[in-house]
Amino acid sequence: MSTSERFDCHYCKDSLLGKKYIMKEDTQYCTKCYENLFANCCEECSTPIGCNSKDLSYKDRHWHEQCFKCAKCSRSLADKAFAAREDLLLCTECHAIDYSSKCITCKKTILPGGVTYQDKPWHRECFLCTGCKRQLSGQRFTSRENYPYCLECFSNLYAKKCVGCTKPITSLAGAKYISFEERQWHSECFNCMQCSVSLVGRGFLTQRDDILCTECGREK
Repeated sequence: MSTSERFDCHYCKDSLLGKKYIMKEDTQYCTKCYENLFANCCEECSTPIGCNSKDLSYKDRHWHEQCFKCAKCSRSLADKAFAAREDLLLCTECHAIDYSSKCITCKKTILPGGVTYQDKPWHRECFLCTGCKRQLSGQRFTSRENYPYCLECFSNLYAKKCVGCTKPITSLAGAKYISFEERQWHSECFNCMQCSVSLVGRGFLTQRDDILCTECGREK
């Protein structure tokens, strides 16, 4: 470029020779005119985001890098995960404290990875058997009166007991049982009280609380 040629700001016409300038759509502007004409206004401090500042944007809103902060704790959100709530930007910690579910047991905030049972939230480590207090997350369980129980505790506390072995009768693995006069037996326990032959599918007799095969019953 010869000294006779001019290289001026497109807007104010000041010479740009030896000065910093910015190109926009093949047109040159001095930094002052560019900022006045095109710079975005910061949401936080309401001043233009100049050429020497980093412009951070979110959903057509703009901030200086130093102004891009959590609305609650004021920690910088630059290069960090954040969440938006009612036009406010929050760091993940503040968002969790204010808006995440609270554990039914400990009342503390539940971050991703909790347990929901009957529309109520728990931490995985707080979702425990009502009986033995073992963790139920990832385990089979049942409930009684809305209280969760592991299968072992539920069986010991509430399942019907076998007359023969006195152990709980459960429905696990398709287990079968015999019911007679409001008494229950495991199929393998439903035997003659005298000779121990299985009475499943066979006729039997009763003597007081005893059940007997027909052969033993006739001998009585």
